[in-house]
Amino acid sequence: MKRSKGTRQGTRSILRKSKSERGRVVIKRILHQYSEGDRVAIVLDGSQQAGMPHRRFQGRTGFITAKQGKAWVVAVKDGNMKKTVVARPEHLRPLE
Repeated sequence: MKRSKGTRQGTRSILRKSKSERGRVVIKRILHQYSEGDRVAIVLDGSQQAGMPHRRFQGRTGFITAKQGKAWVVAVKDGNMKKTVVARPEHLRPLE
């Protein structure tokens, strides 16, 4: 059988939720308002496919640079390169 090469290939353990987290949507995380310069962590939520960044950015931290529709634009450093990630708020968590 041919190996899958999709964007979610190899994410079985990354996107898995624990038994206690299943079926729960944290409304506080979705309604959180960010401002430019806020520091955020990218934590993928497997139950929400819309606005999910690529799995390579799981666990990365970055800064909010702008709002784009319902999503936020996050500046992330990937190695020595600066990249921009567009992610919905359910995949972001604020850092202090």
